[in-house]
Amino acid sequence: MNKIVLKAQDLDGFLTENDKENITKMDALYRQVMLSFSILTTTQSASERAREEQNLIELYNEMGRKMQEICKEEQGIHVYSFLTPQESHPEASRLIAKLRDVRTGGQEFVYYIQRAYEMLFKLAYAGTQVSSKNYLIVKTPVTVPVQNYAVHKIPNIDDKIENTVMCVMLRGALLPSMIMSKEIQEYSSHSYVTPFALFKIKRDDTKHENDMEYILDLEKSYFDLEKLNDKDLIFADPMNATGGSLVTVVKYLLDQGVKPRSVQFFNVISALKGALRVVRALDNCKVYTLWMDPVLNEAAYILPGLGDAGDRINGKDGEEHPRNIMQLIADYGSNIANLYRSQLREIEDTVLGQ
Repeated sequence: MNKIVLKAQDLDGFLTENDKENITKMDALYRQVMLSFSILTTTQSASERAREEQNLIELYNEMGRKMQEICKEEQGIHVYSFLTPQESHPEASRLIAKLRDVRTGGQEFVYYIQRAYEMLFKLAYAGTQVSSKNYLIVKTPVTVPVQNYAVHKIPNIDDKIENTVMCVMLRGALLPSMIMSKEIQEYSSHSYVTPFALFKIKRDDTKHENDMEYILDLEKSYFDLEKLNDKDLIFADPMNATGGSLVTVVKYLLDQGVKPRSVQFFNVISALKGALRVVRALDNCKVYTLWMDPVLNEAAYILPGLGDAGDRINGKDGEEHPRNIMQLIADYGSNIANLYRSQLREIEDTVLGQ
């Protein structure tokens, strides 16, 4: 079989009755939000606009409180804005606002994606309290009166990061996965570069959220099952709308006899429903997300969301001539190629070595 298909109905089967009730409540609140959108779009009255803006703020605050309460009960869901100190929240909020903004162009969007994954890495790894440290001794450009060196102390998290494999759900996840791998390399005392496993998976966008299908194309995927066994599998996808792509890939690996030590999913924005589906469907899985959004629309897009993150990172492909992975990497340009040269070498070996 060259294609693996998972249906939305299968995903919903993992949700508890309490999950479904919470999702229904969030949908009801967001319907009120959309009513405010309509008023703000059409009203000419300054006083009415101010009143509706305040109502919108209160609704968003209420949704935020409810999502925080839900996630507090779920050990597998880690939301940056729910877990970090209050003084850290403006940085995340401003970053998400820039990513959402329709005026944020491609290069600027990539810049903020890079910042987002630095923050997510810190949430999962570098922010943890560890008693032991590693020391980095670096050679500086200063040679007078003698060659200078600097000593820098970093947390010793080698045991947490040097068993990892980067699992890429092409294609919107390609650059975020490279960024995450680079963070691991920078925090490793051995400059560990993650192996890569590449999975060609897409959802059938002709369908709606309630009957969506997720299709894993094995012929266009590149991975070695043996190299995934007993590893910490990392997935870095900027958006987790439904959780369907991740669950499809991981369930396939489990069916093939792969027994990962852990599964970790890193998102810039996750929908509440997608996060709940993932932790319900997969054992020993943790979701790390910078921001949580409340609902999905009928097309399974996150609301308020930020559009198609893959297209905003990579640009759109023509239907007749979609780029393959090597063409996509070439289009990133020399700046990305130079910054992530170790990661690109691993990806090239993975694709061309089969």
